[in-house]
Amino acid sequence: MLMDYIATFAAGLGLVGFVVIVRHLSKGRLPKWTIPASIGLGMLLFSIWNEYTWYSRTTAALPEQVIILTSPADKVGYRPWTYLFPVATRFAAFDGTGMVKSPENDNFRMGEVLFVRRWSATQRVPVAFDCAGGRRADLIEGAELSPDGTLTKGIWDDVGVEDELQRAACAGG
Repeated sequence: MLMDYIATFAAGLGLVGFVVIVRHLSKGRLPKWTIPASIGLGMLLFSIWNEYTWYSRTTAALPEQVIILTSPADKVGYRPWTYLFPVATRFAAFDGTGMVKSPENDNFRMGEVLFVRRWSATQRVPVAFDCAGGRRADLIEGAELSPDGTLTKGIWDDVGVEDELQRAACAGG
């Protein structure tokens, strides 16, 4: 977030520098008020660009094995323009880079679901999958999946084989 502030300030300074040069070259034909206005405009334009491109820039930087599950567009009251142009400030993704298949049964797998928010640390939730049974379980609070598919201290959720997360985890055999 500190980098966002620095970049926003730099964008304002960049635009004001441009306006000062144009004002100098035009021998003062631009009014003086354009200088402070350009600082604000530069900061505002950068902030809007930064908000609306965060999702695409962030997801483009992810490895190919990371599958985006959901990316709700947010509409918030303190930014009324988001009702016309919603902005994505969070998403959930399945990280297939660390997928672990059970050595005893390929139908049982473990992977991570990522919950990414614009100004928060990414949360990683380990999840167990039963590809044949269409079940999954969050491996939290001491829950573990043994190589034979036995889940201890956890509960299987029947989600079906057509569930988006289930399909992402079980794709590729």
